[in-house]
Amino acid sequence: MRAAIILPALLLGACQVSTDDANDSMTVAYNQDLAENAAADAANTAQDIGGDIANDVERTGDKVQNEVGDVDVDVDVDVDRNAPANSN
Repeated sequence: MRAAIILPALLLGACQVSTDDANDSMTVAYNQDLAENAAADAANTAQDIGGDIANDVERTGDKVQNEVGDVDVDVDVDVDRNAPANSN
């Protein structure tokens, strides 16, 4: 879905428009090199953003681990569960 939005923008950005006022004309040319450079820049930016997000998630996970730590729980399994409850 995102590619359907980004692709036309990249193609539009790769178009070079020139006007000739003397002949009252306009020329639109597609520059493949410009399109490839724009696509590479977009991919690099996306990769950088993804790396930043992964680093933030890792740092947050480390903070949670440091905050929670380990919890020790002792369970007494020798208690007779069939004994009547102590009613004091």
